[in-house]
Amino acid sequence: MNLKELYQEIILEHGKNPRNLGKTDDFNKDAKGHNPLCGDNVHVYLKLNGQKIVEDISFEGSGCAISMASASIMTDLIKGKNEHEAKEIVEDFLGMIKENPKLNSENLKEDEKTKLMCLSGVKKYPMRVKCATLSWHTLISAIDNTQEEINTEKLD
Repeated sequence: MNLKELYQEIILEHGKNPRNLGKTDDFNKDAKGHNPLCGDNVHVYLKLNGQKIVEDISFEGSGCAISMASASIMTDLIKGKNEHEAKEIVEDFLGMIKENPKLNSENLKEDEKTKLMCLSGVKKYPMRVKCATLSWHTLISAIDNTQEEINTEKLD
């Protein structure tokens, strides 16, 4: 199996069987996001403890396979990280999706980087970048408690 096939398999698996789908019990931060171009919707729920570590994270939503897979992978990778680490991972991911050829985060293990890199192919399809990044922008909104719905048409 080549790398492209592996990446497609990971996206399909997370798209069909998303991890952390549903509403986190006792969440203390949340945010909603919407991609009007293709109809993706996501609601991210966070439970941060007193040390600002993500004890639990989940999402509800609907959308294309890329959007659902991205949200699923994101929740898997962010759980257990502190707020600062989570933001750094989001920044690294967004950079990789837009221009960087690889991930540089020291807060991710190699297998986690591989899982995230499966989404790198969307940079060839500008319309799909918004599908892949919606949940990540929504996570930042939840962490920052902005109380404003993320709209991909207002993002650069």
